[in-house]
Amino acid sequence: MATTSSGRPGVFAIRDVRSLITETAEEGQGLKKAVGVTQLTAMGVGAIIGTGIFVVIGKGSGIAGPGVILSFVLAAVACAFSALSYAELASSIPVSGSAYTYSYATLGELVAWIIGWDLILEYGVSVAGIAVGWGGNVNAFLDAAFNFKLPDAIAKSPSEGGVFNLPAVIVVLAIALLLVRGVTESARVNLIMVGIKLIVLVFFLVIAFAHFTTAHMTPFAPAGFHGVTSAAAVIFFAYIGFDAVSTGSEEARNPAKDLPWAIIGSLVICTVFYVLTAVGALGIATPAQMQNSNAPLATALDKGAGVSWAAGILALGAVVAITSVVLVIFYGQTRIFFAMCRDGLLPRQMAKVNPRYGTPARLTLGLGVLIAILAALVPLGTIVELVNIGTLFAFVLVNIGVIVLRRTRPEMPRPYRVPWSPVLPIIGVAFAVYLMSDLPWETWVRFVVWLAVGLLIYAAYGYRHSKLRTSPTGTPGWASPGGHDEEPS
Repeated sequence: MATTSSGRPGVFAIRDVRSLITETAEEGQGLKKAVGVTQLTAMGVGAIIGTGIFVVIGKGSGIAGPGVILSFVLAAVACAFSALSYAELASSIPVSGSAYTYSYATLGELVAWIIGWDLILEYGVSVAGIAVGWGGNVNAFLDAAFNFKLPDAIAKSPSEGGVFNLPAVIVVLAIALLLVRGVTESARVNLIMVGIKLIVLVFFLVIAFAHFTTAHMTPFAPAGFHGVTSAAAVIFFAYIGFDAVSTGSEEARNPAKDLPWAIIGSLVICTVFYVLTAVGALGIATPAQMQNSNAPLATALDKGAGVSWAAGILALGAVVAITSVVLVIFYGQTRIFFAMCRDGLLPRQMAKVNPRYGTPARLTLGLGVLIAILAALVPLGTIVELVNIGTLFAFVLVNIGVIVLRRTRPEMPRPYRVPWSPVLPIIGVAFAVYLMSDLPWETWVRFVVWLAVGLLIYAAYGYRHSKLRTSPTGTPGWASPGGHDEEPS
């Protein structure tokens, strides 16, 4: 049902794709087009390679043993199908908001709100979690290089025996200030950091394979296939990021061509590095040595290979790598929030673009403060599981969105098309649901509570302030689920 009894758009009204694209040109509401395929691919690599491989590999190996190598492959395959769907929608609807915007154009406002609220959780909590991992690697670097560590009181969350995580707060606020400066500056800094992190991973691989032994590979899967899939559900955190490329749709100079290349290319590059790194790490250290470390790759070099000087270099590289992840994921968070504000589902004044920098400066700083507080107080394990379920839920809706839009808008230009649709999108849904089923029930409870709070906010604010119901007649266009264009009354 697309309309209410009064003829106004209902909760399942669909935003017309043309109106979504047109409104990006409105004064004070459009973002600057400033990035190309190289910067976009670097954004994907920058977002993916970070906490997942430098931190979460330890937790994954504790669950699956050496079988974590297969966990990386399984998580990559699960992501690949969704990456194809993201590529199609990003090239067809080059507007900020990622899965939120795609859902608005395919499944309706209520579903868009749910996924947008979910993405706020995914990206915001992800930034906090990555910042916590960043703090752990800062301490690992200080210890390896200078035999000095920050006191627990200012380096750990309360549940871990500290007072607050100061390094996590510092990196979040510093990145917020950089993002305010502009997307060009941010993309340039990210490109440099991506180059450094890839060099550091190659360095790790050289050292690891020089000291490689197969002794740690037996038993390969001590917890069986269930252990491999359970670890994949956690390792999945390591692949979060390629979807962040799609949040830059509106700022891409040639989104139709560049976005598919960047999304799929960044996932392929990172999968190759991940599998090689997992093999190398387990060739020099046992899962037990890595599972309780906040910097497992540095620990593998130090405790496993006995190359302490190399551990210091790796810890420094991890700091740089994770900084770039904070940058790109935080960027994605601001663009999703921006899109929701511009649509009126959240306070519209927050979507104001700073005329000097061409960025939503007020929104970026506000989110920076909130995320810094979260990073200071919440432990990493809880954060990782919440991010995973939020991301997997987004993948489900993006894959469904491709199927729906093919039926409701068959004539719409699609510079990139998912092959063998709807088979591949359906497989993407199945993989995401399967991985979601392996997450702890406590994570599901937190997720449901978060969505319930979101629905209350939508009922109290978003529904009444949506552009679909407050704009003058004729703008923006909306459509019924059957695909017929309408105009709001």
